[in-house]
Amino acid sequence: MRARSNSVAGAALGLALAAIGTPVWAQTATAPAPTASAVAHPELWPQLHMKRRRDPKVEARIDAMLKRMSVEDKVGQLLQIDIASITPKDVETYKIGSILNGGNSAPNGDERAPAAEWLKLFDAFYDASMKRTDGRPQVPVIWGTDAVHGANNIIGATLFPHNIGLGAMRDPALIQKIGRATAEETAATGIDWSFAPTVAVVQDDRWGRTYESYSEDPAIVASYSGKMVEGLQGEVGRDFMGPGRVMSSIKHFLGDGGTGGRDQGDTRASEAVLRDVHAAGYVTGLEAGALIVMPSFSSWNGEKMTGNKSLLTGVLKDRLGFDGFTVSDWNAHGQVPGCTTEDCAAAINAGLDMFMYSGPKWKELYANTLAEAKDGRISAARLDDAVRRILRVKVIAGSFDRGRPSTRALAGQFNQLGSPEHRAIAREAVAKSLVLLKNNGGVLPLKPSANILVAGRGADNIAQQSGGWSISWQSTDMTNKDFPNGQSIWRGIDEAVRAGGGRAALSVDGSFQAKPDAAVVVFGETPYAEFMGDRPTLEYSPGDKADLVLLKKLKAAGIPVVAVFLSGRPMWVNPEMNAADAFVAAFLPGTEGRGVADVLIGDRAGKPRRDFAGKLSFSWPKRLDQYVLNKRDPNYDALFPIGYGLSYAAPQSVAKLDETRPAGVTIDQNALFVRGRLAQGPGWTTSGSIAQSRVDRRSQEDSVRLTWTGQGEGALAVMTPLDLRREANGELSLVVEYRAAAKPAGVSVAMEGGQTATVPVTSLMTAASGQWGEFAVPLRCFAASGANMEAITRPFVVSSARPLQLDISGVRITSAAVGGAPCPR
Repeated sequence: MRARSNSVAGAALGLALAAIGTPVWAQTATAPAPTASAVAHPELWPQLHMKRRRDPKVEARIDAMLKRMSVEDKVGQLLQIDIASITPKDVETYKIGSILNGGNSAPNGDERAPAAEWLKLFDAFYDASMKRTDGRPQVPVIWGTDAVHGANNIIGATLFPHNIGLGAMRDPALIQKIGRATAEETAATGIDWSFAPTVAVVQDDRWGRTYESYSEDPAIVASYSGKMVEGLQGEVGRDFMGPGRVMSSIKHFLGDGGTGGRDQGDTRASEAVLRDVHAAGYVTGLEAGALIVMPSFSSWNGEKMTGNKSLLTGVLKDRLGFDGFTVSDWNAHGQVPGCTTEDCAAAINAGLDMFMYSGPKWKELYANTLAEAKDGRISAARLDDAVRRILRVKVIAGSFDRGRPSTRALAGQFNQLGSPEHRAIAREAVAKSLVLLKNNGGVLPLKPSANILVAGRGADNIAQQSGGWSISWQSTDMTNKDFPNGQSIWRGIDEAVRAGGGRAALSVDGSFQAKPDAAVVVFGETPYAEFMGDRPTLEYSPGDKADLVLLKKLKAAGIPVVAVFLSGRPMWVNPEMNAADAFVAAFLPGTEGRGVADVLIGDRAGKPRRDFAGKLSFSWPKRLDQYVLNKRDPNYDALFPIGYGLSYAAPQSVAKLDETRPAGVTIDQNALFVRGRLAQGPGWTTSGSIAQSRVDRRSQEDSVRLTWTGQGEGALAVMTPLDLRREANGELSLVVEYRAAAKPAGVSVAMEGGQTATVPVTSLMTAASGQWGEFAVPLRCFAASGANMEAITRPFVVSSARPLQLDISGVRITSAAVGGAPCPR
């Protein structure tokens, strides 16, 4: 497809829907109210005219294979298993169709494994899939990975800005270049499938995956989706699935951006809104030839997408004409009513073609699916349709003809990772994605001949500027050395200033001896991915105001202050913006710090080397509780509307902003105290005595004080039903912020789910008496002790049999630097 502007993309979407009237997102005031029905009506959806037509030779090849495949062979094709749970020998035995590396899965369990190890492992899996002595078809295994902003699992890869920043560029042609570069770096490892692009149209910015969305505006998403697919796969009729290309899967079908700010939530919307808003990226992505679609964890009007036949089959396959295959999200089929992760014929019958599974019990899934295929609970026709779709993609993608992964185009050419050409594309994307929100007094651009102080916790932190899905899933334990081809924002500024004859100094805490001419403070959200990124409000860092203090300190010293804000979503930063002369929304720019310096640092004459071009792809909130803020909504009242972005060519002053913070807003966004409730009355203790009161830490009575008398064991419990299977697999931890009045002894923490799983934690409580500290217990420790992580009823039970005064200010589930640490005993 040829490059299209945003307006043309929007027009194309409108034309596709012309037969059903004006798109809902253009009707605003007359949009129909959400319905209770979760049954789609395919006749209300557009019929797409795909460029890619079925090739009779391909279909004949598939027919011949299907005739020779056993039922066991066919069922094996329906499974995609995490490499942490499967061996090459298993692939040989069960004829598994696909493997994946989950967020924290890697060769030899080493998330920092060099690229050569990834290629070596894929060779082993491929060779296993091709071992046959019975004359039945040899079907190569394929490998899927979350290459969502570059080949981001691989050390040395170029990491591009996350989607929210790319949306600010308004540059579909550059998106296609990014897709191509991502494909080439992924292909260097042999891996042949990217779980990208995400085409969610996020409506509630509290969602932790907001940064995976290009925009709240469906037209912007539509303008990008097809171009990213073409970048990854090539263009139909030109270089489709040619050398160095990888398969693309658009996700998460459908409505994942409308779940009320909750991961795996429920999109309550009319079918018209689902179609006109949330399906925008699928129209252009499918037209561009996307080979794979990933149904969402989430629900639509109460029904899980993974089990919604009217959408997966009636709309996606029958009406939209999709002839590739669908793959579930991580164990998502287990959430379909009547299903478990090891048994879900209902999802296959609804139109799912491939299970994505992680965990040790995948052989149970295979056995149950095989039994259901043999006894007719999964019909022979549905089984053959699913396998046909998988084989069709493998034939079209060249999986049968390319040979071992190490023999394919670009495989082993590890100089593709972080190549100068790819880094140049990333640098351009960073520069174009920056949005100038404020530049009072013309502080920017900074003169390169000046003495510039660079401060803030994000200044020399490539992991923070790259965000989640950077080497690991949550990316909390990464350091600069994990990005050998990357450059921090500090390094980019230092390089530009030295080239201009000036001097830049790094001081994270903002201290200095000689007063600088200006200060650049880089700060913002620390890395997170789904689950951990969900928040109750859009207030930036409600429990830690150190960044605001730093900005105010520099401002009070009479230093011009430039704030560079790193975030995965628009946030309420009115106090921080008031404390800065200039404020730049950098979102999550990735590994090319030079791109920031290109725009902030001027030439020797003090003139811009490059102007700001970014325009907000999401509305910026005026209040911290404006988490649903979309231009088509009634009473739209943004601080900065979508499309806002200042420039050097068009300066504008920003008046002081209202810093009023509504009363009663929660502070700790991940606290189980907020999401759940404390057990009451006799349920607090199994025996003995315990008393509870409130104490202050960050604000009035924000913490609980527990006092054990020592008259037997007492316990406090947080009652919050949770499914923690994925978090446990993802090496997340239960983190407790505490203060003990005296050295504790005999303290334990438990999770209740099926049975009580208790872990002693006294050895972890190392904070000095009377001082706040925190300890972390890996969730796998509770799983190993017998907790049913799928059905946790009380995720936090703290107990002691001895006298103790313990204050607790936060209990949350998040990433913590415990890695493979042993469970405490």
